[in-house]
Amino acid sequence: MKQIQMTKNPPFSLISTKKIIQMSDVWTSYDSKNFALEGINLSIDRGTNYSIVGQSGSGKSTLLKLMNSMMIPSKGIIKIDYITPNMNDKKFKKMMHTIGYIPQNLGLIKNTTILENVLIGSLPRLNKIQSLLKKFPEHEIKEAKRIIQLVGLMGKEYRKIYMLSGGEKRRVAIARALMQKPTILLADEIVSELDHVTAREIMDLIVDAQKRMNLTAIMVHHDMQLALEYANRVAVIKEGRKILEIGVEGDNIVDFQTGDMTTEEIMEMYSDDTKK
Repeated sequence: MKQIQMTKNPPFSLISTKKIIQMSDVWTSYDSKNFALEGINLSIDRGTNYSIVGQSGSGKSTLLKLMNSMMIPSKGIIKIDYITPNMNDKKFKKMMHTIGYIPQNLGLIKNTTILENVLIGSLPRLNKIQSLLKKFPEHEIKEAKRIIQLVGLMGKEYRKIYMLSGGEKRRVAIARALMQKPTILLADEIVSELDHVTAREIMDLIVDAQKRMNLTAIMVHHDMQLALEYANRVAVIKEGRKILEIGVEGDNIVDFQTGDMTTEEIMEMYSDDTKK
């Protein structure tokens, strides 16, 4: 069994341009009575792959929603590239298009083509008339086709979404997010319900895109093994709290946050959930 080593995590107050997302003592609630997240502290390095793992209802998706201002915290501090997420703030609204978000349901338009769905990612760059009429400039269409090729769907640009397999739909969702030219990619359970081979193909695709575009990828998972295989760090969420932050260095799972769980306990914690 791999051993967990202990290292100290630097305090939140140490501000560095290396950090693209920071949360300090963040609490949030959907009904103002019960907290979905409690006392969350995390810091994510620019250009890395960060995974959030936990069982259903643990608060994983809520964390992503906080990162793109779909929710606001009840208390605590959130900084996305040193800007507080707030749709009423002009600075944040300008950077919104640099946050690519892939929801659990993927958010694709089923009766339209792959190309049309991917081009949606370019809408923030169009003027009001172009956006309203969805008149895409030739250079945006060319870029969309390039990205469609990048995600492995070359020759299928005009195929309707409802005709695609689960893996292909996820490739379209990734392509649409990449079309935004993001610096941050948020993906919520993007490989859930896929077989292991297809799941790894999708993860390989994201890692490749991450390196090509210098993205920071933040992904929600149920599968601890998959998260550890691909992520630089993994935050373990349980009942709204971050109970552990771990990563793999060589043959060791390293604990970046004080915790008393063994490697075996961490892996077994999610083994039953991933089989459901």
